[in-house]
Amino acid sequence: MTPLRVAAPLLAPLLPALLLAGPLPPAPAAPAAARAAAVVALGDSAAAGDGAGDYEPGTRGEGGDWCHRSPHAYVHRTGLPGRSVNLACSGAEAADVGFGAPGHHTEGSQAARLGALAREHRVTTVLLQVGANDEIDLNGAGVACIRAHLDPVEPPCRATLGPLVADRAAATARRVSAALADVRAAMAQAGYRRGDYAVVLASYAAPVTERMVRFAAARGCPWGRADAGWGRTALFPALAAALRGVAEHDGARFLDLVRATEGREACSRSPRGSEWQRRLTVDPEVFVHGSPHEAVRHLAQESFHPTAAAHAGIGRCVGEFVRSGAARGSCVAGADGRVRVETGPPARAAA
Repeated sequence: MTPLRVAAPLLAPLLPALLLAGPLPPAPAAPAAARAAAVVALGDSAAAGDGAGDYEPGTRGEGGDWCHRSPHAYVHRTGLPGRSVNLACSGAEAADVGFGAPGHHTEGSQAARLGALAREHRVTTVLLQVGANDEIDLNGAGVACIRAHLDPVEPPCRATLGPLVADRAAATARRVSAALADVRAAMAQAGYRRGDYAVVLASYAAPVTERMVRFAAARGCPWGRADAGWGRTALFPALAAALRGVAEHDGARFLDLVRATEGREACSRSPRGSEWQRRLTVDPEVFVHGSPHEAVRHLAQESFHPTAAAHAGIGRCVGEFVRSGAARGSCVAGADGRVRVETGPPARAAA
């Protein structure tokens, strides 16, 4: 076939207009209905799957990225339609979710990455679990409780931290509220209305209990029983209540996970394989992927985090809750080893 030839004189008058027009605009995104569905997790170690193992390459310390995202994380176990995407990162604070994040473990704003993903996929559900590393500082509280147990001069952590919890939980709630606002903004910028997707704000599963096995300190749980009970029935529920308030103010849905591993906390069973929370864990694998001076600080990173089995149960509960359409619910572990959703006001921790 002879190629079509256009006389140069015919094109000449059009050239100035073509040059002034500049580059062609990008092709519009595919209509939402034509895009593949996605469920996205944002937040810190609890959402990333720290403690669940088999971390994704690139998040095991390589290049300073210690996000510890696990393929066993609950976002991958919900059974909800579509692709599951985990943007959470171990150690993240609420500011790391929001816009303008300085870059946690080399990674930028989770909200910004959510927005980019939302343009390529039809995001149906955003799971947000963050706040533990803000003013409430659950990790710091755990260290204080361990120190109090090992040092007879130290007062119980429930005595030193108890009076501070209300103010710290309130300050944490303000930071989480700002992060949630940025999540909403990211979705709006990607062309979503609020009714196009669900946001589920989740609290945290209490990792320890006063019902520990004998000689728990020597077996990986150096906590006093009274302090462990305080953490389970006071500290973690206080943070949950603050996060519930954030969800209610925003119009997001709230899922309480305080009791999600109840009866299977660290050092609650023998053998330990049936527990759903890691005991004090030292992982020498950190030296394989990370630089030695950084790896030392991450040796015990997995400690007192949910296991892969816990994430499987929590994931099923999250899926049930999302499908239920309820505004509030709780994931509660049963004696049969299943985590069930209870909708309505969050259930109280068992005395």
